[in-house]
Amino acid sequence: MQNEGAVTAITAKRLTLALCAAGVIGGAVGAIAVNHNNAMAEAAAAAAAPAAVAPSVGPADPQVALPDFTSIVKRNGPAVVNIRVVGGTKTGMRRRQMPDIDEDDPFFDFFRQFGVPGMPRGGQRGGQTPMMMGEGSGFIVSPDGVILTNAHVVRDADEVTVKLQDRREYRAKVLGSDPKTDVAVLKIDGKNLPVVPLGNTRNLQVGEWVMAIGSPYGLESTVTAGVVSAKGRTIDNGGVQFIQTDVAVNPGNSGGPLFNTRGEVVGINSQIFSQSGGYQGLSFSIPIDVAVRIKDQIVAHGKVQHAKLGVTVQEVDQGLVDSFKLDTVEGALVSNVERNGPGEKAGLKTGDIIRKLNGQPIIASGDLPAMLSTARPGEKAALEVWRDGKVVQLNATLGNADSKADRAEQMASTADNGAKLGLALRPLDPMERRESGLPSGLVIEDAQGAAAFAGVRRGDVLLSVNGKPVSSVDQVRDLVGKASKSVALLIQRGDDKIFIPVRIG
Repeated sequence: MQNEGAVTAITAKRLTLALCAAGVIGGAVGAIAVNHNNAMAEAAAAAAAPAAVAPSVGPADPQVALPDFTSIVKRNGPAVVNIRVVGGTKTGMRRRQMPDIDEDDPFFDFFRQFGVPGMPRGGQRGGQTPMMMGEGSGFIVSPDGVILTNAHVVRDADEVTVKLQDRREYRAKVLGSDPKTDVAVLKIDGKNLPVVPLGNTRNLQVGEWVMAIGSPYGLESTVTAGVVSAKGRTIDNGGVQFIQTDVAVNPGNSGGPLFNTRGEVVGINSQIFSQSGGYQGLSFSIPIDVAVRIKDQIVAHGKVQHAKLGVTVQEVDQGLVDSFKLDTVEGALVSNVERNGPGEKAGLKTGDIIRKLNGQPIIASGDLPAMLSTARPGEKAALEVWRDGKVVQLNATLGNADSKADRAEQMASTADNGAKLGLALRPLDPMERRESGLPSGLVIEDAQGAAAFAGVRRGDVLLSVNGKPVSSVDQVRDLVGKASKSVALLIQRGDDKIFIPVRIG
């Protein structure tokens, strides 16, 4: 029995030390009730001694403690609204007739045939355009009923209804929307309405807790939470530097607020990256700073004006860094300068690398249009440019990307070199690319002269010229300029693609 006790003591000592090393047993190991004999007690005490110097696990640091989401919901939930819209088939809202589920889902065929129970099934109204119903989210920013949401939630909507958390409903008026930034402003007739406090994104940190409230799939006042995954994300070289989070966002969350831990709105939930139509861990929100600037313009003027520099830029890669003798893989390489545009007037040249705009570093090429999206026409822009191995400082006065004069100049640029196409063109915006599934193309905003005579219409999308894909007005001008008597335009019209020959000489 003595030998058995000694073996037990040795075994217990080894086990205890192993558990301590693995972090399973901490400083309280001496409290373990192993009292077969004195040797066991000594083994436990010996094991406890080195553990005493290890850092103890005390109460959570208040700086890293989980936020109190419940108080944020109670305080700000009443100002988050559900938005229901009715419109034509072009409406960019979530369809209620068919939920966004995978085709392999056993309920897919049921919903396709019967629609969602209790919801209108669309169809024809008086033999006219099929009507669509959809839902989104929004939030009240002033007591008299000004509401922020996404532009795609109310796009082409004929009727907009806003429902508050206390079940009150209002017919809303769309004061204005801006597809470029995907921000829309609504107005309801109310007084002393609950509002959300607005924060800023400058102090928002990657890894910080954030929370969303919205109506995914029509489930009103749904709360989800996560962390900021990244800041300054540009998608499709669009006009917004998004906040990326892992907050669960699904169809119907669009337009809803993203809160920080202080209960301030720091973004508008806008997009998700998904291969199934549902949440997959990547959500994107429009910074509230951008949304407020758009809102102020719409409230004051009923429309939004965007600034332009008049240049086409591309990404800087390692090969270009070596060629241009740069020290970092950063900046926006100028591949084309618009004739008589703000950039040319400021002295920008093809081959310049824009490294800073108004003192803010340009890391990726998409940073430039995103920064310009918050600027106003007529504002001054200080540019730091890398040219021929040295830094050059330039100053530009930004133009108006939306002015009729600029569009007329753009149309005229496609008609030089004897090529009388007569088209006013603009690139597809990010939302149009996503909805159409087209990787590139140019929206035809006006068709005159030879193109109109050949059958090209306003609203068509120009995909290629003589078999060459096009994504900029300059490409069209160059291709048409090289042609002799006619050009073949590949046009997307609705769901159809058609070639239209246009005689130019």
